[in-house]
Amino acid sequence: MATQYTIGLDYGTNSVRALIVNVANGAEVAAAVWIYSHGTQGVVLARDPNLARQHPADYLKGAEITLRQALATARKTVKGFNASHVIGIGVDTTGSTPLPVDAEGQPLAFQKKFAAHPAALAWLWKDHTAIAEAAEITALAKKMRPQYLAKCGGTYSSEWFWSKVLKCLRTAPEVFNAAHSWVELSDFVPAALTGTEHPEVFIAGVCAAGHKAMWNARWGGYPDAAFLSKLNPKLAQLRQRLTSRVHSIDRAVGGLTKEWARKTGLPEGIPVAVGAFDAHLGAVGSGVAPGTLVKIIGTSTCDIAVRANHQKLADVPGVCGIVDGSVLPGYFGLEAGQSAVGDLFNWLVNYLQPGGVKAGSHEALTAGALKLQPGESGLLALDWNNGNRTVLVDQQLTGLLIGQTLYTTPAEIYRALIEATAFGALTIINRFEEYGVKISSVVNCGGIAEKSPLVMQIYADVTGRPMKVSRSAQTCALGAAIAAAVVAGAHKDYTAAQRRMTGLKPKVFKPNARAHATYRELYALYKQLHDAFGTAAGGGNLQGVMKRLIAIRSRVRK
Repeated sequence: MATQYTIGLDYGTNSVRALIVNVANGAEVAAAVWIYSHGTQGVVLARDPNLARQHPADYLKGAEITLRQALATARKTVKGFNASHVIGIGVDTTGSTPLPVDAEGQPLAFQKKFAAHPAALAWLWKDHTAIAEAAEITALAKKMRPQYLAKCGGTYSSEWFWSKVLKCLRTAPEVFNAAHSWVELSDFVPAALTGTEHPEVFIAGVCAAGHKAMWNARWGGYPDAAFLSKLNPKLAQLRQRLTSRVHSIDRAVGGLTKEWARKTGLPEGIPVAVGAFDAHLGAVGSGVAPGTLVKIIGTSTCDIAVRANHQKLADVPGVCGIVDGSVLPGYFGLEAGQSAVGDLFNWLVNYLQPGGVKAGSHEALTAGALKLQPGESGLLALDWNNGNRTVLVDQQLTGLLIGQTLYTTPAEIYRALIEATAFGALTIINRFEEYGVKISSVVNCGGIAEKSPLVMQIYADVTGRPMKVSRSAQTCALGAAIAAAVVAGAHKDYTAAQRRMTGLKPKVFKPNARAHATYRELYALYKQLHDAFGTAAGGGNLQGVMKRLIAIRSRVRK
């Protein structure tokens, strides 16, 4: 019997990747990447720093190019490979990245009238133009429907579906009024591949609907018309046009169309799984299970945990949602994260360029940071340069560096920024455990986990937990391929698929007891700053923070 393969299509912020995976053992046999052609590195920007859009034409062009290229590579490198051996496709994307569509389910941006209209494009996950709308939604939900907020951490975000749609309604009514509906990128791509874009057959994924659009089966799906009407009656009308077909990733939206089979060379009719967000399928590709937290570390970070849906689960303030079936069928999916991690390190390297391009590179700064002990720099930072996603859910917060002197070096700043993201990660873990979600194991994935032993060791030392790293460098695409393997029938369920198709690297970063003790002191100071600048209750008098940092610095240097 011929070896069987599935394909994971992974839509990131700047590019799309197609990954071909052996369903028997998870071997990644071929891949192709294409950078979106519109905008700057695929992102359409404007003078407003909060605006970030993408052209939906890039999504379709990217699928065609990467699928064809990945298949060509596999034919060259895998003996006996044939496209007919591919049995399914899975899709993961950024989110919330909604786009307006017409009555046929086609993006408005495909119409000549709206081709150059920013509001008719896809509103990328990191578009923060709807901060005021998010605050209004939060305030109304607190008054009318507190249960809505309870399942999304207590605060609705400007990064999410309804905030962006309401922003469009108010600032670009010509686009809103022309749109029949709005769909998430994670739903648009599977629908396009299967010809199910039309509203009468369109299927949405519970991942996007639950985490970003306040969908919940307990209250009949999306927020009710009375609630939405208080924001604007047109939102209540839009609700009627949103699909009632909302499913988890253990089913297909349909089969690959004849047109897409012709474009790519893949077999017509192979199943395409319900789509989900990159972090959630990245967790699947990293082997997420009860007790295991998966950290997908890139420009930002998403943290994913699961808990069996037959177990009682408290509402966890500050998380990005608690949704039944959003990660694994039969489990509540819990999402948290940090808005700037790799972006924070890149800010120092690319914008400030301390010491010049060579001296201020990641490699040079890492080498310098490795020579430092915890607390030696006397520095402490807040990791909020792109706002705080969890646990404060406040995009208007900004970064902070405290303790610098005339002798502070770039390497010390670099290490302090890494430590700040580690303190933020610990804050998330503590919040999960405070509400009964035990974290016994941490698995990391993504470019930083792959490339930076320094970051992994600091995370281990700060959290006091071993840091494991996923075997795959492409866990999001792998998770999508696993979804394809399940819907294609190669594995009976996700437990069986993960057992065969995922794994860990042999290197485990274990916490250093001495370093952890110092970081416990520093974390107490971080929490003071965190609460003082980020919460209404405040963190008490900050008069002693600088002096405590100096005392720790002096002790460590001795």
